Amino acid sequence: MEYTNIKLEKENRVATIRLNRPDALNAFSPALLTELSSAVADAGSDESIKALVIRGEGRAFSAGADLTYFQQTFTDTTLLPGFVAQISDVTRQIEGLPFPAIAVVHGFALAGGLELMMACDMTLVAEDARIGDQHVNFGLMPGGGSTQRLPRRVGLQRAMELLTTGKWITGAEAVKWGLALRSCPAENLDDELETILTPLRSKSRAGLALIKEVTLRGMTMSTDDGVALEAQAFVGYMTTSPHPAEGIQAFVEKRQPEF
Repeated sequence: MEYTNIKLEKENRVATIRLNRPDALNAFSPALLTELSSAVADAGSDESIKALVIRGEGRAFSAGADLTYFQQTFTDTTLLPGFVAQISDVTRQIEGLPFPAIAVVHGFALAGGLELMMACDMTLVAEDARIGDQHVNFGLMPGGGSTQRLPRRVGLQRAMELLTTGKWITGAEAVKWGLALRSCPAENLDDELETILTPLRSKSRAGLALIKEVTLRGMTMSTDDGVALEAQAFVGYMTTSPHPAEGIQAFVEKRQPEF
């Protein structure tokens, strides 16, 4: 697919997707979501990739869904289910990747931008970024997962505050709330990102895939069921993949494993 609403780059075992509607603060249009889904699928099918980075061009990560497109749905309601499904599908697609996805947020991550951010496994934010749901500010409600992912990230009370008041928080506050991993001045985001990417590049992709899958599936289970899932995955991985044997042999030989 030819991309105009996003940019896809692959370098040194990392795929980077840049939302590329800077004049619209990277708002989601159907075309952008189609391209984003295609790029995520491309990265996921590339066996050389160990991590995905999602970030925005221009002044923002993303201000969410394009409200000018929403205006069309009032005159043609058949457009709405497909658009909402696009947002839900691409966030679940990111969660299903066989390696970590990292959001790098500057400027604004609002409404759908927040939903995209929460679909990623880790988030780095500029200290002065502005983050919030804000659907309620326009008489709307979330459609891409905020009512479900946000309480799981920050707890019910904080989630309800963001969801029902339309409040924005800073990147630094997002870290305190558990909504982001780390914050730093915007000019240092690339350096902070590299502290995560450098170790990921050398890891077993098969190991990364299982760790992510078991961790996310286990969050919806009881502790006992989650531990049983982990044990099952561990045995299956040890007995079917060559990577554990290579890792242990590398440890014995005092060298870096080759995955």
